Order: sequence, then C-alpha cells, then structure tokens
Amino acid sequence: MWGLTTVVGAFALAVVAMSFAFAGGAVIVAVPVALIAIGVAAAVEVSRKRRTAQSIHEHREQAESEKVEFTARDRRTLFTD
Repeated sequence: MWGLTTVVGAFALAVVAMSFAFAGGAVIVAVPVALIAIGVAAAVEVSRKRRTAQSIHEHREQAESEKVEFTARDRRTLFTD
C-alpha cells in the first residue's frame, strides 16, 4: 500500500474512533469525512497506478526493434544439437 493511502486511512480511522470516544453527534460528521478521505486517497492511488501503467506501455512501444538478420555463420553458431 502506498504511503499516502496508509496515512489517510489511519487518519480516517482515528477520526471515527475519536468521534465514538467523545460520543454524541460527532459520529454524524466523522463517518462521512472519513469516507471522503478514503475515497480521495483511493482515487489518487488509482491515478498513480494508471500513469505508471501508461508509462510502461510507452516504453514497451519505444523499445520495439527491427528484425535481426543472421548470417550463415551466426546460424551455425546458434544452432545446437
């Protein structure tokens, strides 16, 4: 899990735990705030993974090479019984 996601998740859980500790109407505010924080962290994580995947795909396209032509000597040395 990515560092920011871990921090946001821990903060969201701490907000919910604190709201239960103080009781009252804090739960009504804390739970939606925690869910929004977790949702934002998840969106950032998905965006980061999508960029990484696109970057790898671009590198793969750039790395495609031309077909290699082997000489007769190459074929003899590459062929093993």
